[in-house]
Amino acid sequence: MTTRREFVGTAAALLLPWQARQKLPLGFSTLGCPTWPWPKILDFAAEHQFASIELRGIQENLDLTKVPELLPEHLGDARRQLTAHGLAVSCLGASAQMHDLDAVKHEAQLDEARRFIDLAQALGAPYVRVFGNEYVKDVPRDQMLAHIAGALHELGDHARRKGVTVLIESHGDFTDSPALLEILQKADSPNVALLWDAHHTFVSGKEQPEDTVRQLGRYIRHTHLKDSVPAGNDRRYVLTGTGDVPVKRQIAALAKIGYRGFYSFEWEKRWHPEIEEPEVAFAQYAQVAAQYLHEAGVG
Repeated sequence: MTTRREFVGTAAALLLPWQARQKLPLGFSTLGCPTWPWPKILDFAAEHQFASIELRGIQENLDLTKVPELLPEHLGDARRQLTAHGLAVSCLGASAQMHDLDAVKHEAQLDEARRFIDLAQALGAPYVRVFGNEYVKDVPRDQMLAHIAGALHELGDHARRKGVTVLIESHGDFTDSPALLEILQKADSPNVALLWDAHHTFVSGKEQPEDTVRQLGRYIRHTHLKDSVPAGNDRRYVLTGTGDVPVKRQIAALAKIGYRGFYSFEWEKRWHPEIEEPEVAFAQYAQVAAQYLHEAGVG
């Protein structure tokens, strides 16, 4: 006969870590802590009540398949460490870009994506992010979107066999909902979806978050959230809630449609070393985003 304690323990094991431990569905990308070793990433995330980490390189390695802690002989230890810290891996960030028309270069990009999909399966991560990423000069728009969609469909077939979903990020030349929607529809795969970088669709795509979610919400499986302010002809990343990116409305728009993924902070410290240190930015995001989630009725 199953006791109540055994039942509760079994039920908790079926939940995501943030559900079992009553954490909010917050996470951060390791893009924001490029000098941190694996143990510090896990310890900081647990101490600040994050529920997930998104892997976009560990220290000098952007190719996650070459990170020592994630090599096949160490994966069992990595999974046990994640569980002990109450953490899920939300997504693996590949650098693969689907726009190359050169057959050899294109195959190399697909190969990288497949390796990340295989690692995601072994690590228990549900998603692998790839990029579109550019309109190739003199190539008609329809042909370009069809080429990218075809590559995503091919990766979706591989991902389906591994229990993984491939996500195209709203990034590069593809930050507007019409183009992303057309790509996703042409990809026509249950294992191809969207990583919504909400900063890029607002800043580059010139879209309000409610409009983006209305058009693409059914495809959104993961997020990148961050704030910024104008800086000459560019943007400067700032602490969450101190810039002009409507992060609060982005979170509310997702909550309104019943989004079930993680709200992941992408602090681009690797590319912009002058911005705040991760110890500051991550902790501040956890506090501010938690308030936004509570106000949106999450948690």
